[in-house]
Amino acid sequence: MHDHPTRQLNFERKDEDIMLQTAQRLADNLSTRRSVRAFSSEPIPLDVVRHAIRAAAQSPSGANKQPWTFVLITDPEIKQKIRDAAEAEERTFYEERAPQRWLDDLKPFGTNATKPHLTEAPALIAVFAQNQGENKEQHYYVKESVGLATGVLIATLHLSGLATLTHTPSPMNFLHQVLNRPNHERAFLLLPVGYPKEDCEVPDIQRKSTEQFLVEHHASSTKP
Repeated sequence: MHDHPTRQLNFERKDEDIMLQTAQRLADNLSTRRSVRAFSSEPIPLDVVRHAIRAAAQSPSGANKQPWTFVLITDPEIKQKIRDAAEAEERTFYEERAPQRWLDDLKPFGTNATKPHLTEAPALIAVFAQNQGENKEQHYYVKESVGLATGVLIATLHLSGLATLTHTPSPMNFLHQVLNRPNHERAFLLLPVGYPKEDCEVPDIQRKSTEQFLVEHHASSTKP
């Protein structure tokens, strides 16, 4: 007996061949995902974005507090306000705050303080982390929880056929002000969403090999 409410798990066990095929297909598909900075202004199906946000909201969170808010923005005036504020922060970053090593590391990506994608992309998703509930309810592992949800969001959008860019100007207090969010929320990430321009190019970078990021420990197959 449990001293808390429970219900039967809804879980479908799959054939191992199907499991392997599914995992390989998803990994291969996600390996093609790239951050896009040249967006088409062509409208996108917003219901796809809403379902992707719904998928993100199924992510695990500390004590199931679900400490996230997703703000979907398509209003051109609001996007322009966000771009103006973001570019102001970025100019300060590039000209005053960023150490030279960081600037050197950014050179292969060709980034600068100009952020046209914030107005060109047909939609922006501003992700906010809730430090506590509306009634000052305690939240736990907020960064970890919102990070997990954001990863699911990005993957779902990509697998659904949309491009994204993880944009994190620092600080991001302007998002709180422009979008009139409550005091218990803080900006976590800004995600432009749309189709890439037909002539879109991305930096020629390489991912680490599996051997560089996967470490495995298995029980010995031989007995002493």
